[in-house]
Amino acid sequence: MMYLQIGSVLLTMMSLLGGHVTEGMVSSANGNKDSRFQTKAMVTDCLVTRQQLFQKTAASVISTGVFTMVSPMNSASAFENRVSDQYMDRPKQRGSKPKDLGVGKRIDLSGNDYVGLKPCGRSPNCFVSSTNEVGEPDDFDLDHSIPSWKWPSSMNEQQAFDDVLTTLKSYPPGQSNIDGGGFQIVTIDPKAGYIYVQYESLKNGYIDDAEFAFLKGSLQVRSSSRLGYLDFGVNAKRLNFIAKALREKGWNAPGVDYKTHQNYVIQNELE
Repeated sequence: MMYLQIGSVLLTMMSLLGGHVTEGMVSSANGNKDSRFQTKAMVTDCLVTRQQLFQKTAASVISTGVFTMVSPMNSASAFENRVSDQYMDRPKQRGSKPKDLGVGKRIDLSGNDYVGLKPCGRSPNCFVSSTNEVGEPDDFDLDHSIPSWKWPSSMNEQQAFDDVLTTLKSYPPGQSNIDGGGFQIVTIDPKAGYIYVQYESLKNGYIDDAEFAFLKGSLQVRSSSRLGYLDFGVNAKRLNFIAKALREKGWNAPGVDYKTHQNYVIQNELE
């Protein structure tokens, strides 16, 4: 029975490896030549053939007796507003939802407390507008910080919340060749002034988490990738699209300015 299991696992691995690992890269969510897990320099140093990868993985499976199967995503777990069913048979790399999303007590780079959304990590794949606004500029994570958004003076906060929700619901999956796997609005809490959305890439099923929180008379926003180091512009493009849609409704919503986030631009090769 164990040998039959091994044979089944190896056959499945051969199928999964069938054409997108030969250069040590994972095709991006949007069909671009990129990977959320490796920079170009890393790929050059770590080229691996399908045969080598198969041999190493097969040896590990046989020696340990551990059989971990990756199942294709079924329609029940896919977002209904995806642009295509073309890649539904691919294993999806959704990642785990971060445990500390939402509005909470945070600590800035200088150790000062503030209430806001989760700060970004070191990777250039995240933006957030919640910061300790009473701190000094050095307290801010300038590589990941963006300004908060302000609604028109003609709106009250409830109207502004409804405006944001309407804008998020009308977001078109596939815009700028991103989020082709669709999106799902997971949390809508008008009393708390909080909205949480998950966006999915088309091919590999990467999930990004986006949050919108009404705090201190403004809209705080956050968009971040769960997996990998780079995002190849996905989070910036997403926030900039939403910001532009709100600006057309009279909002002051700056978005991500490539001129002030050159580290992000350079590492993600956006220019």
